[in-house]
Amino acid sequence: MENPSEQQDHADPGLSPLPSPQHLRDRMVQLVGHRSRHAAELKTAERDLQAARAYLAIAPKVDEALEKLSQKLFDDLVGVLEEKLTIALQEVLEQPIELRATPEFQRGGASVRFHIERDGEEEDIMRGQGGSVANVLSVGLRMFALTTLDPKQHRMFLVLDEQDCWLRPDLVPKLVKIIHDAGKALGLQVLLISHHDSEVFHQYADKIYRFTPQPDGSCVSEVVADQLVTGDNAG
Repeated sequence: MENPSEQQDHADPGLSPLPSPQHLRDRMVQLVGHRSRHAAELKTAERDLQAARAYLAIAPKVDEALEKLSQKLFDDLVGVLEEKLTIALQEVLEQPIELRATPEFQRGGASVRFHIERDGEEEDIMRGQGGSVANVLSVGLRMFALTTLDPKQHRMFLVLDEQDCWLRPDLVPKLVKIIHDAGKALGLQVLLISHHDSEVFHQYADKIYRFTPQPDGSCVSEVVADQLVTGDNAG
């Protein structure tokens, strides 16, 4: 049996010496650093997960509270509409009627059902006063809708095309006054198209223009105070 010294003497001279393990040590140090970093990230993720679970646990209550708040705000808004539009109806139509608005919430959306009451009896707004009720309400709702838009993206300009068509001639000035006063208060520019006498609008309009049919179109002229005569059409 050969001793170790003899085995070394007989070693294959073609074999290379073993490489240094230093690079393995360096790699291990890197892996340990990565492990520490990932462990810290895991703790942070676990804290975030716990916070998310806590939020999700109260999410149904938050949604319920927000839903109730939204309904409360919507109900308050509907109440304002009822009050203001009832005043408009009574002033214009000279009738003891009141607007009733019933909010409804279905499938995550809100809607409003309108009707009028006269002596406690419900009336269809499309039939009340031969359509006059619907015309007055249409003006009020359009004005309200316009005020809810972002003025940076929408111009406060409202076009009312023959909104006085179902009114008795003697009631038209009352509607025109309300449109004028509400427009001024809300900062709206209003263009009202009508077939009633120009003198009806003189007290409230900044400008009045007459459109006269011609064979090749319409002739447009501005109407001034001393030109107002019964039978003119105003726009």
